[in-house]
Amino acid sequence: MSSASPNMPDATAAPTPFRDGTTYLFTNWGGLFGIALIWEIAGQLIDLRWLPPFSSVVVRLFWMVFSGEITPHLLGSLGSLAIGFSIALVIGLTVGLLMGLFTWINTALDVYVNALLFTPGLIFAPILFAIFGLSYATRVSVVVIYAVFIIIINTAAAIRNVDQPLLEMAASYGASRTSALWRIVLPAAFPLIVAGIRMGVGRAVKGMVNGEIFISLVGIGGQAARFGNQFDFVSVWAISLFIMCLAVTINQTVSLTERRLTAWVD
Repeated sequence: MSSASPNMPDATAAPTPFRDGTTYLFTNWGGLFGIALIWEIAGQLIDLRWLPPFSSVVVRLFWMVFSGEITPHLLGSLGSLAIGFSIALVIGLTVGLLMGLFTWINTALDVYVNALLFTPGLIFAPILFAIFGLSYATRVSVVVIYAVFIIIINTAAAIRNVDQPLLEMAASYGASRTSALWRIVLPAAFPLIVAGIRMGVGRAVKGMVNGEIFISLVGIGGQAARFGNQFDFVSVWAISLFIMCLAVTINQTVSLTERRLTAWVD
C-alpha cells in the first residue's frame, strides 16, 4: 500500500499554538466583540435615550471604578455574597448528604426542596422583611435562598447515583459504612457535588443583586436601582456591565477550581 503524499497535510497532526490561540480568541471573544460593535453603531446612529453608545458606557464604567465611586458598594455586596453563600454551602452540603444517604430523609424532603428550587426567591421578600427589616440579614438571607436548594439537590443526586457495584464490592471486602462513605461514596460523588456548588455560586450572585435592587437598595444593585430612578441610562448600563464582568470572573474562578479539584476524574 502506498504511503500518503508528502505534500498532503497530516490530518492527525497536532494543531499549532498559533492556530490554537486564534481559535480560542475567535470562539471566546469574537462574539463579544461583535456585540460591542453592533451596540456602538446602534447607539451612534439611533437616537434612543435608553441605548447609549458602548464607548460611553465603558468610559462611565472606568470612571466609576477608578474614581472609587463603586468601591464601597462593591465591598458591601461581596460581603453579603460571601456570608450568604457560605451559609448556603454548609446547609446545602449537610442536607444533601443526609438526603443522599438516608432514603426516608430524601422521601420526606425531596418534593419540598424541588418546589423551593423553582419558586422565585423574591417571593419570600415580604417574610424576610417582616423578620429582619431593612438589615444586613435580609440581604444575606436572599443569597442563601437563591443558592442553597441547587446545592442540596446536586449533592443528594450525586450521593444516590454512586454505582451500586462499587458499594457491593466494598461490602464484600468487609468495609464498614463509614469507610465506604469516605473511600468510595464521596470520591465518586465529588465531581457532581462540585458542579452543584458552581451553579450555586451563579444563583448566589443573582440573589445578591436582586436582593439589593428590590429590598434594601444598597450595594451595586442598589446603585443600579437609583440610577434607573434618575433615568441615568449610561450609568445603569455601566453598572450592568460591571455586574456581568463580576459574574463572569466569579464563574471562571469557580470553574478553574472545579477543573483542578476534579482533574483526577479524567
